[in-house]
Amino acid sequence: MVILSKIYTKTGDKGETALGNGARVAKHSARVSAYGTVDETNATVGLARQYSNGDLDAALQRISNDLFDLGADLCTPDMENDATAPYPRLRMIAAQVDRLEAEIDVMNARLTPLRSFILPGGSALAAQMHLCRTVCRRAERLVVELATTEAVNPEAVKYLNRLSDWFFVAGRIANNDGKDDVLWVPGLTR
Repeated sequence: MVILSKIYTKTGDKGETALGNGARVAKHSARVSAYGTVDETNATVGLARQYSNGDLDAALQRISNDLFDLGADLCTPDMENDATAPYPRLRMIAAQVDRLEAEIDVMNARLTPLRSFILPGGSALAAQMHLCRTVCRRAERLVVELATTEAVNPEAVKYLNRLSDWFFVAGRIANNDGKDDVLWVPGLTR
């Protein structure tokens, strides 16, 4: 259980922060940038929830919780020591990716196949889903980059990849099941 009785600690005043394993790293490290952008993705989900309701809102709440799990996974780098850690490490698992895929399939079954790229927009919720998608894609790029130099749970990368697809399809759902999608017209303003 987390207990936060004091919010500021002053331990980061010199540009360092603690990882989940206690190691101190620069706040601009690749790992901190990766999980910081996951946190930013979660903030966009919180904003999207201001426009959502019903099943979509419940799904966004689950995703928000997953993103905290993902941040915990990314901030604890020493995966090879998970079995001997003094407490269970929280890692993303295949079932979380599978759930996103199942939800994408259900949502996508309601939609007419695209014959054009779509532009961010339409309803406020659809526009917000596109913001979630683009921030999520940035988080994915940063996690993939991190994985070139440090150990990263492969399920973390898969989760972000599926999640951006989920946001795309949810954006179409938010646009009256795609009927109000804003279509890209190549060369329209030439």
